[in-house]
Amino acid sequence: MPKVVTFGEIMLRLSTPGYLRFDQARNFEINYGGGEANVAVSLANYGIDAEFVTRFPENDIARACEKELHFFGVKTNHCVYGGERLGIYFLETGAVARSSKVVYDRAHSAISEISPGSIDWDKVFEGADWFHWTGITPALSQSAADVCLEAIKAANRLGVTVSCDLNYRKNLWKYGKKAGEVMPALVEGCDVILGNEEDAEKVFGIKPLGFDVEKTEGEIDQARFKSVCEQLMARFPRASKVIISLRGSINANHNTWGGVLWNGEKLLQSPRYDITHIVDRVGGGDSFMGGLIYGLLHYKDDQKALNFAVAASCLKHTISGDFNRVTVAEVESLMSGNTSGRVSR
Repeated sequence: MPKVVTFGEIMLRLSTPGYLRFDQARNFEINYGGGEANVAVSLANYGIDAEFVTRFPENDIARACEKELHFFGVKTNHCVYGGERLGIYFLETGAVARSSKVVYDRAHSAISEISPGSIDWDKVFEGADWFHWTGITPALSQSAADVCLEAIKAANRLGVTVSCDLNYRKNLWKYGKKAGEVMPALVEGCDVILGNEEDAEKVFGIKPLGFDVEKTEGEIDQARFKSVCEQLMARFPRASKVIISLRGSINANHNTWGGVLWNGEKLLQSPRYDITHIVDRVGGGDSFMGGLIYGLLHYKDDQKALNFAVAASCLKHTISGDFNRVTVAEVESLMSGNTSGRVSR
C-alpha cells in the first residue's frame, strides 16, 4: 500500500445552517477541514496509507479534531504539539447569484507559530512514496513557509514524489511577503503541480491569452490552458506533470467542472461535468488532488488519473463538509457514465 504524507493546517469550520446569512444564524454546524487534511482523508477512503502532519494545540478542541481524522483512518503519528489555538473559519453558503463567504479567525494558530527544526522529516518520510503540500501553508507565516521548505528538501533528498496545490488565498498573505516572493523556492522542488484557472496568474503572473475568469458563464475552453501548463513546466523543470482544474461558475449552485493535465508531451482533457445542484463546493479542489494522487499511484495512466480526479471532486460537490466521503467504487461508477442517481439497493 503506498504511503502519502501531507502537511498543513486543519481548522474548526463553523457553518451557518442551510443557506442562512451570518446575521441570521443562531447556531453553527461544526466540521473540521483544511486543504492538506482534506487530501489525506480522501486518500484514506481510497485505501491509501495516509498521514497528516501539523502542529496541534494541547486542548480538547484539537483532540476532537485529531479523533475525527483517526475516524477516517488518517494517521497523525508525527504531529507536534504546542501553541494556544486551533484556527477557525466561518462559512456562509451562497445561493444562486449570492456568493458564499468565508471569514477567517486563524491568527496565532498553533501551526502558524511552528518553528523550523521542530519536525524530523527524515523520520516522517520513512517508507513514504509521496508528499503533498498546498500554498495555504506558506501563506500563514514565514516560519510555516520555512518548515514547508524543510519538508520539500527532505522529500527531494529521499526520493519521495512531491506535489503541490498552488491554492492562492489573497486574504492569508498578511505577514509582509507576497506569494510570488515565497512560492517559487517551494514549487521548484515539486514533481506534480496543481492549480485552478486563476492560481498561476495570481502567484506567477501566468495566464491563458484572452481568458477572464470573471466573464466565464460555465463554458471553459480547456485547450486554452496548454500554454499555462507549458509555462509552469518551463519555469519549474523538475515538474513532470502540471494539472489545472477548471470551474465554470454559472451561479453559486450551478457550476461546470473539468480539468487538463500536461505531461510534457500531450495535453489530456477530462470529461466536463455539469453540477446543477451544489451541496457544498468547499474542499472541491482538495478532493480533486486526492483523486489525482490516488489515480497516479494506482492506475499508472495519466488520462485515467485525471478522469478519476474530476469524477471524485464532482461527487464532493454533493457532500456537506470539507471531507470527500466517497469510495473508489463510487468514483469509478461515475467515471463509467453512471449519472442517474438511482437508489443503490
